[in-house]
Amino acid sequence: MWVTGVLAAAAVLTAPRWLPARVVALRAKVFEKVNGDNAVTFPNAVVGPDRFEEVYAHPAANGRSRGAGLSDLFWYWLSPGPEVHQEHLEAGPRYDDVARTTRLLLSGPGDALSAAAARCAARVLDEVVTGRAALVRLRDLMMPVWAEYFHELVFGEPCSREARDLIVGHADDVVTSLKCTGLRHPARRARLTRYLARRVAAGDVRRPLPESLSPAERVHYLQGTFFNTAVVQMSEAMAHLLLALARHPQVAARLRDDPADDRYFAHVLDETLRLYPLFGIAHRITTAEIELDGRTTLPAGSVLCFSYPDYHATGYPRPEVFDPDRWDGVAARAAHHIPFGVAANRPCPAWRLSPLALRAATREVLRRVTLHSTVGHTRSLPSRGPCLLVRVDEPLPPRRLAAIGAFLRVRDRWEDVWRSVVQLVLGTVMVLHAHRLRLAGRYFDAHDTEGRPVRRDPPSPEERTE
Repeated sequence: MWVTGVLAAAAVLTAPRWLPARVVALRAKVFEKVNGDNAVTFPNAVVGPDRFEEVYAHPAANGRSRGAGLSDLFWYWLSPGPEVHQEHLEAGPRYDDVARTTRLLLSGPGDALSAAAARCAARVLDEVVTGRAALVRLRDLMMPVWAEYFHELVFGEPCSREARDLIVGHADDVVTSLKCTGLRHPARRARLTRYLARRVAAGDVRRPLPESLSPAERVHYLQGTFFNTAVVQMSEAMAHLLLALARHPQVAARLRDDPADDRYFAHVLDETLRLYPLFGIAHRITTAEIELDGRTTLPAGSVLCFSYPDYHATGYPRPEVFDPDRWDGVAARAAHHIPFGVAANRPCPAWRLSPLALRAATREVLRRVTLHSTVGHTRSLPSRGPCLLVRVDEPLPPRRLAAIGAFLRVRDRWEDVWRSVVQLVLGTVMVLHAHRLRLAGRYFDAHDTEGRPVRRDPPSPEERTE
């Protein structure tokens, strides 16, 4: 009996070392089932890193949602309005209309885009860092910043606290469910939908919205593209960047001491997005056959899963090490590095804006505080990036910093245990729920790729009986 007790105690005490990895492997099995047998992940033995971008950029690798079981899951997470989300619209006139509007809303003089990011970051930091130091989760810190920022871009005016709370509540609910650390809450998302519907009806958007979309679809387009994806991705990018700086204080010190060194900041950002890409897997559906090597073909309807982490880990010495200086000797165009996707296959529309805004916000943070963290740093960042912010003009004693660092390290390891179990359970629940709802499948059963209802013959007597 005592042997069993000792073994049980040992299993519990060592759980932070072995349990998270086992749970991640189980979750991977669940998502493999969702992908189905027609899914192919790249790079692989046939298409190595040297041909990764060639296949990614192939004209036939242009399907987005139609025909992939994985789409039901993404539509479930991204609702409401995933059918008009820019990332999930099929190629065609409606996508072109939406993409044109997005480019217009994201455009502007670089100085103005940067100044807005610094201004929004300063407002939020003034609220959070009211004393000598503040313990935060970096993703949570950054969400209000980018909620305000994109509200200004869309509506051309400062964001009220009410609107900011609605945007943050919606974006946080989406990313929390995506990471399987919590269930989705449609009612919480609907509150933002109602706010945006009022603003759209009043004509408050500073650019004309896509004419090919209905009034309800225009609201969902704004909600999904700007107040979901844009806010979430920029918050995640900033969380990764600031956590990397917290764990590499010599890099942060160099940026702080020479804020005008844009070249070094670009290297830091490149290295952050190489090691911690915002996308794990980008999936595309083939709309025609793709021939790979004369012997192997990918049939139409294949689900192509492009693994950013695997690709970014090839072609570099010591790829697991965070080293911005590596970019001094690497030509960006020749590097295995696609933080914003590939130009030939619908790259991120914010590829120009993002570096400008991230640089301005980072400078504002480093001007005010030093960053300290001892937690684990992974690409998915389910911990949201615990970090201590200390005012630059009121540093803490080294012994106190060491004690807080030890606390963060221990807490993070044990949080990782229960969080891994939560992700496995909730992820499985949501996969099953999404499979039952079939949001993408049912939509394409009833509509064509341009969103027009599909006319179908009435069912036969035999079909009605079934």
